[in-house]
Amino acid sequence: MTRVAAVDCGTNSIRLLVSEATPQGPRELDRRLLITRLGQGVDATGEFHPDALARTLAACDEYAAVLKELGVERVRFAATSAARDAGNRQAFYDGVEARLGVRPEIIPGEEEAALSFGGALAAARSAGPVDLPALVMDVGGGSTELVLGRSDGDVSGVSLDMGSVRIRERFLHSDPPTPAEVEAATAFIDGLLDGCGVDLAAARTWFGVGGTATSLAAINLRLDAYDRARVHGATITHAELVALSHRLLTEPVARVLEIPTMVPGRADVICAGTLIVQRVGERVGADLTVSEADILDGLVAGLLS
Repeated sequence: MTRVAAVDCGTNSIRLLVSEATPQGPRELDRRLLITRLGQGVDATGEFHPDALARTLAACDEYAAVLKELGVERVRFAATSAARDAGNRQAFYDGVEARLGVRPEIIPGEEEAALSFGGALAAARSAGPVDLPALVMDVGGGSTELVLGRSDGDVSGVSLDMGSVRIRERFLHSDPPTPAEVEAATAFIDGLLDGCGVDLAAARTWFGVGGTATSLAAINLRLDAYDRARVHGATITHAELVALSHRLLTEPVARVLEIPTMVPGRADVICAGTLIVQRVGERVGADLTVSEADILDGLVAGLLS
C-alpha cells in the first residue's frame, strides 16, 4: 500500500504524520510533534536564529529516520508563518532538503487555512453531520488561520499575523504578563479580528485545531496525561474559555509547567495563544470543539488523492 508523509513546520513546532492508503481511507501509522521554536526572534529580527535553525534541522534528522523505517514513498513538507517571514530562508530550505529529500513549500496563509479547514471538517463529518456555517480556527506560533464554510459551499478564510509566539514576544514581556501588557495585546488582537473580513458571528459550529486548542482541551479536561482520544471532540464553553484565559495570563511560567499535559516548549507562550482564542470566542456564539485533525490530515489527503 502507498505510504506518504506530511510535515508541518510552524513557528513553534514541527509535526509529522505518516499514513497509508486503504480502501476505507488514510490509515495513520505515526504522528508526532517536537517543539523547536523555529520562529524565535523572527518577528523582531526578520531572520532565523542559528539555535532555532539547528533545533529544527535536528528534528528533521529524527523524522528522516522514521520515514526510512516506515518505507514512506512520498513526502510533502509545508512551512508556514516563520518561514514566510525569515530573510535567511535558504539555509532552512537546503538543510531540510538534505535530510528529507524534499524542498520545503512555503504555504500561503490562505492555503494553510483551507488545508486546516478540510482536515477538521472531514474528521467531524465522519462522526455525524456538522451544523453550518462552521468556523475552523488554527492558532499557531506566528499566525492564526480562520476559515468559515457555509452550507452553499462558499468558504472564506484569512491568515492573520498573530500567534502565540509573536504575541508573547511583542507584548507579553513579564512573567506573568502585567494588566497593561494584556490590554495592549488584546487591543492588537481585537483590531486584527475586527478587520479580518470573516463573519465570525455567523458561525454555528466552531472548531479549534493545532497545539493551542488541543493544549487548552487537555487542561480543561484535567488530564493527568495527554490522551488524543479524549481531546478530539472535546468542547470548551465560553465560561470555561474565559476562566482558562484568566488563569494562564496570571500564572508564572513555572506554575504553568506544573500542568501535567503541558509541553515545556509551549508553557511560556500558551498564555498568548489562549488570549487569541478567547478573543475569537467573544465573537463566536458557539462553544469551541477541539479537533485533532488539521493541516497534516489535509496534506496527507492530497498526497493520497
